[in-house]
Amino acid sequence: MTSGIRWQRSCSSDTASLTKRPFRCSSRSGGLSFTDSSPSSAVHVVGGGLAGSEAAYQLGSRGIPVVLHEMRPVQKTEAHRTDRLAELVCSNTLGNKLPHTAPGIFKRELDVLGSLVVSAARASSVPAGGALAVDRDAFAQAISDTLESLDNVTIVREEVTTLPLTAESRWLLATGPLTSPQLFQVIAELTGTEDLYFYDAIAPIVDLQSVDPEIAFWANRYDEESDGDYLNIPLDKAQYERFIDDLLAAEQVPPKDFEEERFFQGCQPIEAIAQKGRDSLRFGPMKPVGLFDPRAQRRPWAVLQLRRETRDGGAMNLVGFQTKLKYGEQTRVLRSLPGMAEVEFLRLGSVHRNTFLNSPQLLDPGLRLATHPHLSFAGQIVGCEGYTESSAMGLWAALCIVAERDGRELPPPPRDTMLGALLGYIREARGKRFEPMNVNFGLLPEDGVRVKKAGKKAHRVARGEVCVESMQRWAEEHGVARPAPTLSTVECAQAG
Repeated sequence: MTSGIRWQRSCSSDTASLTKRPFRCSSRSGGLSFTDSSPSSAVHVVGGGLAGSEAAYQLGSRGIPVVLHEMRPVQKTEAHRTDRLAELVCSNTLGNKLPHTAPGIFKRELDVLGSLVVSAARASSVPAGGALAVDRDAFAQAISDTLESLDNVTIVREEVTTLPLTAESRWLLATGPLTSPQLFQVIAELTGTEDLYFYDAIAPIVDLQSVDPEIAFWANRYDEESDGDYLNIPLDKAQYERFIDDLLAAEQVPPKDFEEERFFQGCQPIEAIAQKGRDSLRFGPMKPVGLFDPRAQRRPWAVLQLRRETRDGGAMNLVGFQTKLKYGEQTRVLRSLPGMAEVEFLRLGSVHRNTFLNSPQLLDPGLRLATHPHLSFAGQIVGCEGYTESSAMGLWAALCIVAERDGRELPPPPRDTMLGALLGYIREARGKRFEPMNVNFGLLPEDGVRVKKAGKKAHRVARGEVCVESMQRWAEEHGVARPAPTLSTVECAQAG
């Protein structure tokens, strides 16, 4: 059993380096025909994203044979750009890491369970204040290399279009938000519904050297001592109002005629936010609180923040600026902002469709399809939102399969843990329409303590300790606690 993997070498986009002991696959109508020598006890994990990679690692490192199916690069998607496993296609941040935040507490819980994704994120991190941001190429390569090193994991580069569900087979579907149309149809038939989607938007990335340094300034919110990890572009009231006018008048990419537009609340396009009210952006991704413009000697009316995509800081992500504007409109509107007149776009924003299940009606506590218990689901497809949440679903589904192989049922973590609370929501959410959710304090049971604003931070730190201690006790009781994999700080010599 492998408990620690060390990784340190340059990135490579060579497909052959990411594939070992491939199946002989023949593509034909009705799906794929597989011929291989893998044991019949192997778990087939479909999808090499965050959830699939985490699940494959947890299973393989615990001695269970795994076949990890990833269709890239044989079959492309609308959002991926490489063939690496666990490629991040939206933001390069896995959310907050501070001890008083729900995402920060959640990551500590996953450390107790030996999460590969969280370990790889820390090893490939780039400065981002209180956020755990990563060099996306180094991050994906670290996970790819780790899975390559496990003897129990076979990586197959082919698209899966059918699921041969038998009493002897075991499948875990972690195809994520970019499930192929063919597999989407299979899932729809198995679940009896095609109402399985929402839209996601991606923010643009620009070249740091093309941003005007006479206007932008480096700073973190409420931090006057450090140089700052965020590049801030200040706007006065007149500049902000002109930007809102331009944004609301810009042309958008229309949805397909037969699909209703649905956006997850945490990934709303800026134009959708602006349509809710002219000040909505100023109280959202463009909020100026905690920032001070050193040149104007005042707090800005609004701020556009840029965050490093890589360690060298050359590529900058427009924080919270997901958009579905047409490409020409994006360049026009964003170049109208102060300091952005000559900005060079390394990637423009875009929209892609996400897929998710009505999990409260379809899945059991182990994320198995109630009508087909040999099929599990993991990742965003089960109705969670966020990179860390997605990987956690892969981890949980894998632990349930391990317990299943041991002839026992693994109870979910307690509700006073972030993972247990999120799993509880996914299984028991109420309302007319099930909506994807990320971890937050609102999912935890009420503790009955009324806290004034000044004491909220300390109270949440204390609640975080309760969460982590509860997770530790539960994990030790059920034999699933393990050290996180040891990954060296990774360096990526080849970006993209």
